[in-house]
Amino acid sequence: MSDAALGIDFTLGYYSSDRKSGKVCVVKRRNGEVSINCLGVEPDSGLEKALKPVFVGLTEEHRFILLDPETKSIRIQTNFPVDAFPAHIYSDPNANRDWFMNDGDKESGNDTLNCGDHGSSVTVIENTASASAKHLATICVGRGHHQANFAYPSEQAPHVPHTAYISNLKDGTISAIGNDPDNEESYLKVIATIDLCEADKEKDGRAAAPCNAFPHGLVYSKVSGKLYNLNNGYGTIAVVDPLTNEIEERIEFKGHSNLFVTPCGRFIFGRGADRKLDPEHVVAKLTVMDAGTQVILDTIDLPDIYISKYYFNHDGSKLYLTTSSSGSPEQVANLKSDALLIFDLSALPKIKLSAELLLGTSSGSLAFHGVEGGTQLVFSSNSMAGALAIIDGESDSLIETLKVTEGVSHSRVWLA
Repeated sequence: MSDAALGIDFTLGYYSSDRKSGKVCVVKRRNGEVSINCLGVEPDSGLEKALKPVFVGLTEEHRFILLDPETKSIRIQTNFPVDAFPAHIYSDPNANRDWFMNDGDKESGNDTLNCGDHGSSVTVIENTASASAKHLATICVGRGHHQANFAYPSEQAPHVPHTAYISNLKDGTISAIGNDPDNEESYLKVIATIDLCEADKEKDGRAAAPCNAFPHGLVYSKVSGKLYNLNNGYGTIAVVDPLTNEIEERIEFKGHSNLFVTPCGRFIFGRGADRKLDPEHVVAKLTVMDAGTQVILDTIDLPDIYISKYYFNHDGSKLYLTTSSSGSPEQVANLKSDALLIFDLSALPKIKLSAELLLGTSSGSLAFHGVEGGTQLVFSSNSMAGALAIIDGESDSLIETLKVTEGVSHSRVWLA
């Protein structure tokens, strides 16, 4: 173990769930001593799914912040409702606002509570880690599943307006939402719906949404000032101009299922998996493209890997990919589903795998502890073991693994 790393104090929230009921534990290190406190819970509310409370976060005193999806009121309490819904969260990089995704009904993709049969919703909350948390808006968009990203002015693209973009999987559209508090006319309102339909790729020649674009992969580059959306149904990337909210170009990009952009804004990664070529092995695919020139710079294959989630450290020098299981029983038997892959981004435009940590069980999510732009510690919640792996952010070595709670199918970790 690293003595320096073991001397770093931290407070971490650890959420674990079997997707039906969950709980939250707080993991602390103070003066080298670790304490684990699993907070109080209250029974299942018995409410239907659309009415279950949304888990927003923890206050400074480790009390639970919950949103009532019907009244939009926020309450703060000591105990955690075991059936509280932990929505997917996207944080605005330029504001203290978090965007919570509501994918709607599983079959229809509609949020019948807020949007009837006209789509599902996103909810915007301010100060999500504070007792002053405030609900700002619940906005109806297209039918889920959703991803989100944010366009904003930069040195290279100074005229780009602050805009939030939400992709709508079932509709094949993107909703553009005003994200500038100084513009009352458009703030937190849908200002455009971008139709992703490509008629030549539709079996019935359909020329407008709803369509089979199946958007899943949405990034903004502050270098090019453009939005890039991956259409899984077509194997293309739609390049959107945030000044007009119109598609200006389409790029062939087959074999990928998600996109992410480096913090510097120059490089766009695509990730995917081949489960058809070899009946006994899944092969992950990682591709890097220049955001400005849209030229593919490098592609690598990762045998017996299925990529799950991606993360960048504080200074953008490393990319972390968690892994999970997908494929036939024969393929799953060969997968390294307990691997955490770490890439050295200083090698770009070449993709360089610098470390592969086998954590003993499938990884949940990551969190990063750092000062002055550097990363001291990396935390990985390992769902099936109910454990927390602590990794040295400089050497990429595993420091220790802490048993937090019982093993479940899902977990999430964040710095509190």
